[in-house]
Amino acid sequence: MLEKLSLDGKSIVITGGGTGLGREMALAIARAGGDLVIASRRAGPIEETAALAREAGRSAIAVPTDVTDTSQVDALFRRAIDELGKVDVLINNAGIVRGARATPIWEISDADWRLGIETNLSSAFYCSRAIARHMTERGRGRIINVSSGFGLRGGRDNYMYTTAKGGILQLTRTLAMSLGRHGVTSACIVPGFIPTEATATLRETQPQGRFIPIGRVGLPEEIGPVAVFLASDASDYMNGETFIADGGGLAGGYAPTGYAPDVPLTI
Repeated sequence: MLEKLSLDGKSIVITGGGTGLGREMALAIARAGGDLVIASRRAGPIEETAALAREAGRSAIAVPTDVTDTSQVDALFRRAIDELGKVDVLINNAGIVRGARATPIWEISDADWRLGIETNLSSAFYCSRAIARHMTERGRGRIINVSSGFGLRGGRDNYMYTTAKGGILQLTRTLAMSLGRHGVTSACIVPGFIPTEATATLRETQPQGRFIPIGRVGLPEEIGPVAVFLASDASDYMNGETFIADGGGLAGGYAPTGYAPDVPLTI
């Protein structure tokens, strides 16, 4: 049974793979035997992640990419196919969390809106579009998107992130309905509150797990095994599914009762 979880021989492209959840997913994939193409805007972090993956005995290359730029996205996948021969799995993880301050809708500029939507939603579409034909022609492939608990609930004065992450869920379902017949399946990971470098400013304002049923916040490395499972043959019959890893934060429903922060409500 464990052979089904092996990623030996699989080539995986992951965006936003230099830090946080992306880094942990990339390293878990390397330990499971997968070869990697790691993309992000900043070269330094993805070079470090690639080096760690190579230490685990896998092929790994870092490709600096702005995933909101379709020409760079297309170049990323050309490089991946040239280097590894194929792409078996795409993990759309790139995203931004801009600041910890709630912003009234009348203060959000066009540029703010476009940046949030382009980075957190459009980038996943661009990457999926760039590799979909390659996967359908091979008759096999996997697209894994990363959303958020905020994709399933609203956030006070939190517009771009919640809207984009909700869109990621719908993109996953539409990819599943459209590409499944060609052997290309899709799934979505929905992490709960997992402090990373990007959310460091939130740690001081959140009550550190007291509102989460399991009693603690998540760890970035706890998402790695989820990515390995979804990238592996063990999940072949899963398509369009949503995998929530949030310590039970949504267990009481999309707007659970009985668990609430005891600090002023902030993003």
